[in-house]
Amino acid sequence: MPLTNPWLSGPAPDVDLPRDQLEERILNLLSTHNLAVIATVDADGAPTATPVRYSSLGFEIFYSSWNGSRKSRNLRRDPRVSAGIVAPLVGQASSRGAQLFGTARTLERDDPASEPYWEAFRWQSDHVERGRSIDEPPADPLTVITPSRILYTEHWLRRTGYRPRQTWRADG
Repeated sequence: MPLTNPWLSGPAPDVDLPRDQLEERILNLLSTHNLAVIATVDADGAPTATPVRYSSLGFEIFYSSWNGSRKSRNLRRDPRVSAGIVAPLVGQASSRGAQLFGTARTLERDDPASEPYWEAFRWQSDHVERGRSIDEPPADPLTVITPSRILYTEHWLRRTGYRPRQTWRADG
């Protein structure tokens, strides 16, 4: 049987992508998708994973959530968080995604630190979908995830001699 992507066979390359190129690929993924699975820790230590529609600003992702939700309660108690973002998977060659590891903080609407996030947050389509007025922005706070580490996976990188899993760290 013919191999459609022969570069996928054999051992994976062990070469890091230059940081500027890795950052560009991560920003592209964050900017071209809007669904993440957020993992928080329950009071008993059990993991809780919740899908959210997110927006991004640089390497941070953020979403709106009411203060009483389980994920919000979990993050108030323990701000450590992980988020998974994945592109549609057609086969091994299209495998592309990111895992963000970091901390989350909640920004209320009147918090001056929330302003750049509210400017970047695309809440209007959600309001239209739910029959709400776009003249009244959401009252719920924004949860901002700031990654300290991102594990980026893209098997297409093998084709050009780079390892398919790359690690980005905020501290360089």
